Amino acid sequence: MQFERQSGVFLHITALPGPHGIGDLGEGAHEYIDWLASANQSVWQFCPIGPTASIHGDSPYQSYSAFAGNPLLVSLDTLSEQAYFSLNDVSIDAPDARHEVEYDAVRKFKTAALRTAAESFFDEFGPTKSFERFCESQSAWLDDYALFMSLHDALEGAWTEWPEPIRTHESAAVEHYRDKLESDIAYRKFVQFVFDRQWRELHQKATDAGVTLVGDLPIYVALDSADVWADPEAFELNDANQPSAVAGVPPTESDAGQRWGNPLYDWEHLRETNYEWWISRLKRLFELVDITRIDHFKGFESYWSIPADADSPGAGEWKSGPGKDFFDTVAARLGQLPFIVEDLGHIDQSLHELRESLSFPGMRVPQYADWCQEGDMYQPMHYPRQCVAYTATHDTNTTVGYYDSLSARQKDCLHYNLGIDGDEINWSLIDAVWRSDAIIAMTTMQDILGLDSHARLNTPGTAIGNWQWRCTSEGLSDALAGRLAALSAEHIRD
Repeated sequence: MQFERQSGVFLHITALPGPHGIGDLGEGAHEYIDWLASANQSVWQFCPIGPTASIHGDSPYQSYSAFAGNPLLVSLDTLSEQAYFSLNDVSIDAPDARHEVEYDAVRKFKTAALRTAAESFFDEFGPTKSFERFCESQSAWLDDYALFMSLHDALEGAWTEWPEPIRTHESAAVEHYRDKLESDIAYRKFVQFVFDRQWRELHQKATDAGVTLVGDLPIYVALDSADVWADPEAFELNDANQPSAVAGVPPTESDAGQRWGNPLYDWEHLRETNYEWWISRLKRLFELVDITRIDHFKGFESYWSIPADADSPGAGEWKSGPGKDFFDTVAARLGQLPFIVEDLGHIDQSLHELRESLSFPGMRVPQYADWCQEGDMYQPMHYPRQCVAYTATHDTNTTVGYYDSLSARQKDCLHYNLGIDGDEINWSLIDAVWRSDAIIAMTTMQDILGLDSHARLNTPGTAIGNWQWRCTSEGLSDALAGRLAALSAEHIRD
């Protein structure tokens, strides 16, 4: 896919302004698109939008489903406007935190509200034709997802701990629980129905405003997910449906590696089925977004396989991924592939050659630069055209926080390379990234606002205190929009 020289802003959905303690698909999201358009920005990027779990710190990269939408993102105000229910019917106090997400309070309030809305919908309207069409069109994943989430509540725990007939997805047990949990399954489907409707309205708003939506594709899925439970043959599981090996990255000179714990794919089986599971996953994602960022693209070339019973990432070994065959097969089915890829870390010639053969733009982030090393690939003046450049990402510090942590020597080299004095470092880095040859330039809302480390969205390797920061409506100011628009015009990105 050929991209145009353009620019945009990363802001996860949960970080949008709005009521009820969390960003959602309602007025705040529509307000943000208007702000992007006023700033002459044509790209909005965000993290994965699947259902999150409190046990994983509500990380969007550990979801209960690779297909479903997060119920916490459904706008209750929009549902109320559509007369599905009244917020006055919910007795629990709504969370009102404006600057951070209090997930436990939000989940308690929204679950009660969505259940009330579902009861009202089925009592007042019955299963409408539009609801039935949605359920039929998405049945390939929706039926198993709705049952999985209902079982998760009914059996109180991860599917790996369920009784064997349903744990192993035996058809008789599946049908038994479909009947037993019929009402709760209908509720789960209703939530996905309204999520899908609100998302499509938002997507249309973005399209009309000339804003491209960039979604995120985590290469791996969570073990405790409808995906692994319903399609165990797609993963490296043993006879007890437990992972035989898990994902991670190997140790390096500077760190001990990471053991992520996600089950690995059975690429041989997937190849034999022409990657049908992946094609279904991508088809659904392409319905929702215009461009997709592939997280940990390295895993398609080769992946680090850690024995499931090993505690140390160093016990793993590299294994060959599906490579170009995967993308050629997917393209033959789905057509043009709108991908950008995360190729940071563990870069080698094989990874470079795979990305080049597919003409996918990679990523560049100045926070990875050695500013005193001549020709460093992460210094903005050396970015190639075929890349997407970011001042920061969801996994890095904010630009101000990053700059504050630099040594005096690195700061001096940065000042020299960019011709700056360190004043308003956030705008200096935005200018450098916008000025670069990168086909797409991206910054974050935190960097536009000039916020320090307190506004960091995620710190990899930590389990608490992440994914909480939020923007307010006051932050979406006309002055900031005008400044960003002027910079985009100067560097021919409007």
